[in-house]
Formats: sequence, structure tokens, C-alpha cells
Amino acid sequence: MLDKLKTIKERYDAISKELSNPEVIGNQDRFRSLAQEQASIAEIVEAYDRYAMILDHIAQNREIMETETDDEFLALAKEELAPLEKEKEEMEAELKVLLIPKDKNDEKNVILEIRAGTGGDEAALFGGDLLRMYLRYAERHGFTVETLSSNVTELGGVKEMVVSIAGKGAYARLKYESGVHRVQRVPDTESSGRIHTSAATVAVLPEAEEVEVDLNPNDLRVDVFRSGGHGGQSVNTTDSAVRITHLPSGLVVTCQDEKSQIKNKAKAMKVLASRLYDLYKDAADSELSENRRSQVGSGDRSERIRTYNFPQGRVTDHRIGMTLYKLEAFLDGDMDEMIDALILDERQRKLQEA
Repeated sequence: MLDKLKTIKERYDAISKELSNPEVIGNQDRFRSLAQEQASIAEIVEAYDRYAMILDHIAQNREIMETETDDEFLALAKEELAPLEKEKEEMEAELKVLLIPKDKNDEKNVILEIRAGTGGDEAALFGGDLLRMYLRYAERHGFTVETLSSNVTELGGVKEMVVSIAGKGAYARLKYESGVHRVQRVPDTESSGRIHTSAATVAVLPEAEEVEVDLNPNDLRVDVFRSGGHGGQSVNTTDSAVRITHLPSGLVVTCQDEKSQIKNKAKAMKVLASRLYDLYKDAADSELSENRRSQVGSGDRSERIRTYNFPQGRVTDHRIGMTLYKLEAFLDGDMDEMIDALILDERQRKLQEA
């Protein structure tokens, strides 16, 4: 670990030297690239400097204990050593966490998709509950939300909803939500009081930047048609709805929320870019590691990740075996306790792998 930290420190100092070079300052692309690289390791270097200072203080106190004959100096050195040793252990633990490779997507915005699964109208109503949960969570964290595509029922349920959630660290917090969410409750229409089980699927994608996905116009088929509302009635008399098909992958994105064809196309392109980025990312990651799709943070949408049990007022995350008896608050966006536990679990696993 120390060798790695020294290498990072040397790189940080080398970048600092380059950033003061007039030739680099005159090359904005180079300057920006170096500044971003330095910023990405600044926290590690700062922690390493504190750690090195603690090691130096420990060495000084040990030297005093070995060479000093004055009882007062010896007692003072001995008294200072214990807290320094404790601080050293704490700093080592912090540095290990800082050295865990960061997900380069963590600071990105999110494309969040919710789709009703098995359970008919009840599944759609649960999809609506999940949507409200994420909207409240976004509000608590100061994230901004934009609807990109929606297909809702007359009862207020969600058959399919795609939203953009923007804010610093949005993906880092929400990426663990990808998967199948199951609900157990008595529907309002159930006269016998029988508990029904239904499900909805959530997909969380890092929002792709233009430079990350090359969307060749020749690979796209764009169809326009009239938007439709509940029961098939027309909500628009012009061909404003847009369907974009990415021919090489077969991915299809439809957007009809806006009255403007241009706006619908722009939103559809944003969703398509993010889905393609996620598709390429999964393919690349699977080549690097067979364990890419571990349940936490894998984006594996085939596995049940969480159960929301209304009769017992509990929510259980099956990946880490955590149960919280505060379902109402959780569905109101109070999700941080669960998400923090998922982040900690992922860090611990990465530390073991390292």
C-alpha cells in the first residue's frame, strides 16, 4: 500500500509541475486533462500526507523513549504514542478505502426506468409508488428530475416511466436500485383481504455524454406518429411522437410526452445514448471480470433485490439481508440507511478482492 501511495504522490507532484509550465497552460485540452487527473487523486494525497506526518511523530516519540533519560520526557512521549498509534490505524483504514478503484460513473446523472412486472393493475400501482419514492429521494438530496417518457394508467399506476435525475453523485447513490422490486400487500380491490404479490423492474443507467457514445445517423431509424392517451384516444393531432430504433443493437426508444417532435426526439436520443452506453459498459466489464454482475450494484435486472411487505410494515434488501421496519418512511424517500449499507457492503467486498 505504501508503495502505491508513494507512486500516487509522485504523480501528483509531477502534475503540479506540469500545470505551471507555460506550454501546458497554453494548451487548454492538456491543461484541463491534467487538472482533472490531479483532482481525482488529491484526496488520496492529502490523506497520505497526514498519514506520513503521523508516522513521523510516532518515530520521534519512539526515539525519545529509546534515548531519553529524563522521566518527564519519557512519560510525555509514552502518553502521546498511544493516540498516535490509534490514529495511524484509522488512517490506514481510510487510505485502503480511498485506494479502492472508483466507479467513473459515480458523479454522473441518472436515467431511471421503471416498468410494471407481474401483477396487472396492482403491479402498475406499485410502479407508481416506486416512482414517487425516487422523486421524494431526489428532492431530499437536491437532485432535479425530468420526465423523458411515460405510460401511466387511469388509476395513477405506472406501466413504464423513464426519468432523468440530475445532481452530484446521483449515480453513486441510485445505482443499487437496479433489479426486480417485489411488493406484498392487500389491494384495495381485494374484498377477502388476501395478500397479493406483484413486482416492478427498475433500471438505473449512467447518463451518457455525447463524447462517450457515437450515434451514427446511418444506424438509426426514426419513425414519427401521433401520440395516444388512455384508452387509445388521441392527445395530439400532429405526428409529434418519436420512435428511434438503433439498428445494430435492436434497441428501441419511444417518446411522446412533449407536443414538439423536436423535443421528443431529443429526449429519445438521450435515453438511447444511455442505454447504449450501459450495453457497451456491461460487455466491456464482463470481459474484465466474471464477477461483474454480483448482486450489489451490478445492474442485473433479472434478480429480485428487495421486498416491500405492507402487512408487516417492512422493507427487506435480499442482497445484504437488511430489513427496516419503516416502510412508510422508506416509500417517502427515506432510503439513505439502506443505500449507505449497500455502499459499505460493496466497499468491504472490494477491499477483500484487493
